Formats: sequence, structure tokens, C-alpha cells
Amino acid sequence: MAPLAAMAGASLFLMVGAALQFLRADLAWQQATLSQYLLGPGGLLLRVAYCVLAIAIVVLAIGIYRQLSAHARSAAPLLLLCTGAVALAGVAIGDSWLPSVAPDFHRWFHHTCAITAFLCVTSGMVLQAWRFRLDAAWRPYFPLAAGWSLGCHALLWLHALWAPAGQGWVQKLLIALIVTAMLLAATWLWRTSRVR
Repeated sequence: MAPLAAMAGASLFLMVGAALQFLRADLAWQQATLSQYLLGPGGLLLRVAYCVLAIAIVVLAIGIYRQLSAHARSAAPLLLLCTGAVALAGVAIGDSWLPSVAPDFHRWFHHTCAITAFLCVTSGMVLQAWRFRLDAAWRPYFPLAAGWSLGCHALLWLHALWAPAGQGWVQKLLIALIVTAMLLAATWLWRTSRVR
């Protein structure tokens, strides 16, 4: 159940996010960050997709935690991923009513939640991938999971610290890589759950 729910949530998010790149002619997709699509036409749908993705992250993190052998389990990636999911939902929920009620607080809240979501999720991915090597069923996925998660973490810092990489398309690439990693992990969870 957990793998399918995670796959469905991640797929829905990718479809909505991709569709809005074509439907929102008022935004230049190369420059606009994904969060700019939260307001305006289709914004409600994207906010819902953010919340669905947040739930999918939690479901996947718990599913992997339960599936791993006791020796390979760690609460650290689980807590990081769940914290990142809550922050992601905070971005969506905050953008639904804060801009009109408290614009100054909205900017701070959105920025804090977005940074927390990116940092916690990518850090959680790295730590979770590292734990895969301790479980015989998950060990074959360790090289790809570790390389992919480290790549996402590096791209996050590149996007944040290097001005030429600060454009919206780099952020969207990072998000797409993170969500694709979720789809991979959900597939691996489905495979290992069928074996055990």
C-alpha cells in the first residue's frame, strides 16, 4: 500500500507541475520558481499537489523504515523526511491565505518553509541511502540511491550559492530529481515488500 500511495502522490505532483509550465503563459518557466505557480491560475491545484506530495513523502519514509531490517533502521532520515514534508505542506498552506492577510510574514514563512523542506528532504535522502547498505535486500540499490541523493544535495547548494544556477529552471530540475528519487524508492519498496 505505501509504495503505491507514494508513487501516486509523486506522479500527481509531477503531472500538475509539468502541466502548469505550459498553461501559465504569464510566467517564464526558465526564470520562475515553482512556488510562483502557487498563486494565480492553477495555484489551488498546485497547492493541493504539494500537500499530496508531502503525505507521499511521509508514507514512503515510514514504509522504508518499517521495511528495513532492525540493524539498518535509523530514526534520523525518517525524522528529516517527515520534517521536510511538514515544511512542504507549510509552503502550500501558507501561500493559500497569508499573502493577502500578512504579506511581510508570508515572505518570511514561505522562505523558511521552502529552505527547511529542501534541506531536510535532501539530507534525509542522503542518510536513508547510506542505511541501504546495511540491509541485504536494499544493498543493491545503495549505489544509485547514494549517488542520486548526493547529486540532489549538491545541486541544492549550487542553486543556493552560485548566482548563475539560481534561476527557476535549476530549482525545477532539483525538484524533478527529488520526486523521481521518490518514485525509484517507492519501486524498490514495492519490490522488497514482495520478497519479504
